[in-house]
Amino acid sequence: MKVTPEKNEQVANMVFASIYPLYLNRLEKNSRTKEELNQVIEWLTGYDEEKLQSLIDEKVTFGTFFQKAKIHPNAHLIKGVVCGYRIEDIEDEFEIYKQCRRMEKLIDELARGRKMEKILRKEKT
Repeated sequence: MKVTPEKNEQVANMVFASIYPLYLNRLEKNSRTKEELNQVIEWLTGYDEEKLQSLIDEKVTFGTFFQKAKIHPNAHLIKGVVCGYRIEDIEDEFEIYKQCRRMEKLIDELARGRKMEKILRKEKT
């Protein structure tokens, strides 16, 4: 599937605070914790728990959420299909959409029981 400018804009305008509880609910159903969710988000974005909570309280959009983030240098290692979109094929012009799908891929792996050391990618040496 191809990302369109409209789809990118739609995701960029979604409020992160409205989606975060859905992520958490999905993980808790699969015996994962809020701490694990926050750890995955911190790895990808650089937001510690306090900063993450302040962004939730401010009701920032995904656009603002990812523009302020310090994306992990190994984020490019997150590959695969999420919601019918192959992450590595999403064009760079749709950066917000790509980062959102990367985060969803990490959360999906967490929900499926993958070990944290596998989720938090490292370069092969």
